[in-house]
Amino acid sequence: MPELPEVEVTRLGIHPYIEGRKVTGLILRRDGLRWPFPANLQQLIVGQTVVSTGRRGKYLLLHFSHGSLLIHLGMSGNLRIMPPHTPAQKHDHVDIVLGDQMLRLTDPRRFGAVLWHDHADGALEEHLLLRKLGVEPLSDRFTDDLMFQQTRQRSAPIKQVLLAGDVVVGVGNIYACESLFRAGINPKIAADRISRKRYQVLSVAIRQILAEAIKQGGSTLKDFVGADGKTGYFQQSYFVYDRAGEACRVCQGTIRHITQGQRSSFYCVNCQK
Repeated sequence: MPELPEVEVTRLGIHPYIEGRKVTGLILRRDGLRWPFPANLQQLIVGQTVVSTGRRGKYLLLHFSHGSLLIHLGMSGNLRIMPPHTPAQKHDHVDIVLGDQMLRLTDPRRFGAVLWHDHADGALEEHLLLRKLGVEPLSDRFTDDLMFQQTRQRSAPIKQVLLAGDVVVGVGNIYACESLFRAGINPKIAADRISRKRYQVLSVAIRQILAEAIKQGGSTLKDFVGADGKTGYFQQSYFVYDRAGEACRVCQGTIRHITQGQRSSFYCVNCQK
């Protein structure tokens, strides 16, 4: 699944091509993906200008003067910039035409979403899918103090708390594993047992890991490609994720694999206490 770095890489890739451009056409090849497309989406965005782009967690945002388009890439989706009239393939579901450029949404498993939030319905932050999301990990609001305070009543393992998304948003499975390794924290430790000092190390690690992943174009494990069709290569830098049975790059111990909340966790028993 595309995680925060992959969504941000996508946003950075499409931003120069669509900001300030007028939508001149919209092609929908299905009635919807995970949820139905807005019935009047054609009338809402054709003829309107994309004012700016944004991101909230794993939701990509296209802002217009009267509302915002929310796009989720689902399990295996991607957005690419290409010339208009490029022939569509089987899993190409949405084309947003902007003059001599086109933004195409491809989603093989159809778990993605294209939704609309009108300014008349209130602040975007209060949208049903956004209102309960935690702080952005790359924002100034994300601090060790916030993590410490928000986990005093959380006895669940720290890995699962990170994935829950209500304390900090967008730290998906890959980047939670890598951040906990860099911070030297075992993924099984209860969140309320971690000290403020260790949360300080973890918050720095999360910022570093996400920033490095964005710089390297995200991770391409299966289907993800950026807006230019190129794959990411952060997976070449993994220390623990998907490396079960291999030697730790730091201590030469063996990387272990466990399942937490139906998700795979990878860690080094020597480096992560």
